Amino acid sequence: MASQKPIFGLMSRKVLFGTTLAAALFFMIVGVIFWGGFNTVMEATNTLSFCISCHEMEENVYQEYTKTIHYTNRSGVRATCSDCHVPDPWVHKVVRKIQASNEVVHKVLGSINTPEKFDKKRLKLAKNVWRAMKTTDSRECRNCHDFDSMNPEDQKKRSRKQHINGMEAGNTCIDCHKGIAHTKVHDQLTDEELTALEQPHPENKRPIPPQWQAFIDAQAAGKAPAKEEEEVEEEVDETTSTAVEQAPEATTESAAAAPAAAAAAAASTGPAANIDWSGIEPREVVLFYPGQASMEWTLKGSDHGGKRAFVTGDRCFECHEDEEVDIGDLIISGDKAEATPIPGKRGSIAVNIQAAHDASNLYMRFQWEDGEHAPIPFADGGKMDPDNPVKLAIMLATDNEDDPKVEYAERAGCWQSCHHDANYMPHQPDKATLADSPLAARLDLSMGFTKYLKESRTSIEIEGKEGKMRGGWGNLKDEAAIRAALENGSFMDLLRYKSGTGESEDGYILAERVMTGGQGVNFTGSLKDGVWTVEMTRKLTSDKPGDISMSTDEWYNIGFAIHDDYSNSRFHHVSLGLKLGFDDEDAEINAIGK
Repeated sequence: MASQKPIFGLMSRKVLFGTTLAAALFFMIVGVIFWGGFNTVMEATNTLSFCISCHEMEENVYQEYTKTIHYTNRSGVRATCSDCHVPDPWVHKVVRKIQASNEVVHKVLGSINTPEKFDKKRLKLAKNVWRAMKTTDSRECRNCHDFDSMNPEDQKKRSRKQHINGMEAGNTCIDCHKGIAHTKVHDQLTDEELTALEQPHPENKRPIPPQWQAFIDAQAAGKAPAKEEEEVEEEVDETTSTAVEQAPEATTESAAAAPAAAAAAAASTGPAANIDWSGIEPREVVLFYPGQASMEWTLKGSDHGGKRAFVTGDRCFECHEDEEVDIGDLIISGDKAEATPIPGKRGSIAVNIQAAHDASNLYMRFQWEDGEHAPIPFADGGKMDPDNPVKLAIMLATDNEDDPKVEYAERAGCWQSCHHDANYMPHQPDKATLADSPLAARLDLSMGFTKYLKESRTSIEIEGKEGKMRGGWGNLKDEAAIRAALENGSFMDLLRYKSGTGESEDGYILAERVMTGGQGVNFTGSLKDGVWTVEMTRKLTSDKPGDISMSTDEWYNIGFAIHDDYSNSRFHHVSLGLKLGFDDEDAEINAIGK
């Protein structure tokens, strides 16, 4: 018994604030147990099983989440609810748990206990999350996604560009990635709300990481093809080879549809026929189906997530190059920007384009694979334009950053001529409205309304607030203003080939589409072995209204469209806006001197 006294004496020794060692040890053990229990409970409430233990979450957001890359992906790394909605730092985590007590109250009240109730509150709930993530610079996103760890070579061109913009301007993840794991609702926000929510914060600016800067420098020197782009280019080369060199035999219907006039035109000997095209490397351009994606659609943030980048100066080509096939497939399916999908219509067309010039003319050659006929449900015989299996159009505009003649032409090409109130678009005016319009005396409204430029209108409705029709077909400027715009060069030069008659058309777009004949352009075309070949000769200079005189030391905005499959109006395939240059390897379409 005497041997135990030292132990009791030690335990009764006071160590801090009059507390004995025994008491301190007791409270330490209790504290460890409490802390362990507290953290066990804390972590238990961070599990996926806990988060979906109530039917409000399991039947709504969980079902959406299981269809996203955050749930299943090639790497096998899953981001659960808490990874995105609960902070890692302990203090912030406790604060979030306290805030979650409000959710318990709403569980008791049954605020969102049915899918209908949940959907009514979905936008409000999403706003709460967006606001919180904006405040914390998307802290939870950055637990997994860090700029310093990203490899720009493995990202798509659009992603790289927007990540660089974000670092330089002070944007954060949630500015671009709303709705990434749940049903999209940010399209219900007004443009003012989107602009405020996506406003960059200067304090969030970041220095460009070394691997990013090295990639940027290498790209500027022309030495940094991205891995993703190399893979895409390989696939494109195979497509080109299949389409042009090893094309299948033309179908009976396609062969029968190619009229004698087109064959005769192909056999003619125009200036372009004397060009040695074998010495000019073709540029493959993918034309895609645009659906009802008008210029107003492009400029409304809830329609087009790239609006902010576009209005601040980014070109469509800079963001969407190599995405044309995916975009076309998405739209032709009816999942985006298309109210009347055409069954069987192809989403994109790969076109080989070659360009040459001499002192007098620009020459261009186009080759693409013919497609199978997809009957148009709302057209007689399934053909909107039964006389023309194919039409090819080219639009040109000047390219002067200091004095742009057509707004956004340097970024969007011919997209500026497509509006929300044109034929077959959502806000197309009906026949009675057109017939009663005083503009019927000034415009050709007999076939509805087609293309026009903003430069010819007093105003354009972009957002369609309070039920307003988007576009501006009826807001035509007076004749003097239209004439001044035409003389000033504020128009788009339009060149078009019709396969049915072999006709070459030379016109322009300003107040409307005006086709004046073929004074300055000559096309020839043919369909052989399932491949269309169209050649163009166009004078470089002209003194006619609506013609752009071209200089070989300047660049020009250029865009292409193909109406295949007997289509008309907006049911065509279009290119992104490109740059045409002369003997300039930096131009996207480079005309080689001959």
